[in-house]
Amino acid sequence: MRLEKVTPENYEAALKLSVRPDQEDLVGPVVKSLAEAYVFPDIAWPRLIFDGDRLVGFLMAFLDYAWGDNPDDVRSGLWRLNIAADAQGKGYGRFAVEAVCAEIRARGGNRAYVTWVPREGGPEDFYLKLGFRPTGEQSDGETVAVLDL
Repeated sequence: MRLEKVTPENYEAALKLSVRPDQEDLVGPVVKSLAEAYVFPDIAWPRLIFDGDRLVGFLMAFLDYAWGDNPDDVRSGLWRLNIAADAQGKGYGRFAVEAVCAEIRARGGNRAYVTWVPREGGPEDFYLKLGFRPTGEQSDGETVAVLDL
């Protein structure tokens, strides 16, 4: 498994990436993420997840983002994670989270944040198994969680 930058050669394949239909309300499509990465280039870190030559997912981290109204509360974490419908359950999500955590560590960070939609069938169990713990905060109706690195 490896991460690659989104390039003119691979962005069309990235746009075709889709999660399972029952997950579409849980995560924005890749096209939205790429638009956000364009608008917020100083904090967005979009990457494609490949297994060999096969595109299996997309992730986008947020790096050094001033959270809320407190300019001293600067956070980094996983902003978006899309694993292809036919590639789920094979360790790609765990690889993606570990890659984001490694990037945060390389930049001197010691915590990774994530948010999720709190509903049955959502990704809460996945993130809890990886060690994230809810902070008690909400962001746009989503649960905020943190992992100490």
